[in-house]
Amino acid sequence: MNISDVAKKTGLTSKTIRFYEEKGLVTPPLRSENGYRSYSIKHIEELTLLRQARQVGFNLEECREMIGLFNNPQRHSADVKARTLDKVAEIESHIHELNLMRTRLLALAESCPGDDSADCPIINNLAGCCHR
Repeated sequence: MNISDVAKKTGLTSKTIRFYEEKGLVTPPLRSENGYRSYSIKHIEELTLLRQARQVGFNLEECREMIGLFNNPQRHSADVKARTLDKVAEIESHIHELNLMRTRLLALAESCPGDDSADCPIINNLAGCCHR
């Protein structure tokens, strides 16, 4: 199977597939005499796993670990679950931080008259000063 076929089957671009190969995230494909890559079903599975893992927030190093687990017949589902729950905790932490930022921004907006004057409590607050 060539790279354009793999791209269609995985929903990735050829450029992304080459990037993942360059980073060593997928099993290197075989090369024909003319240098063209030849992919198998295993590559489709690895690349699909990568695409979907990236969609739910795993970074490249975490994806490398997931591919390693995918390719390890001795893997333990507990290891996969632990990594998944770690990612959930990380996302929950980001959500908490975003909610704090949202709350602060709303308070700043509430403090500002939003009129034509140059005096702006938002700017003053963000700059750490008070208007005198």
